[in-house]
Amino acid sequence: MKDFFYAIEDLFVNVLFAPYDALRALELDNWFAANTISWLFLAIGFIAMLYWLKQLKLFNDNNEEDKTVSSHSFL
Repeated sequence: MKDFFYAIEDLFVNVLFAPYDALRALELDNWFAANTISWLFLAIGFIAMLYWLKQLKLFNDNNEEDKTVSSHSFL
């Protein structure tokens, strides 16, 4: 049973966290290269937010949203 938990530890420490260890080592050499992934995720999130807002505007312009106040009596 102990070997099972050591196998899980080995999987996470040596396999799944290896890219993070590589980024940590890269940060000592070049900060901009190490943070490229963070900037990439930030750009993807910003583009997704702009797309979502565009879709909300399209639905709002077509009056497709049900704006009746009948879901809760206290509203």
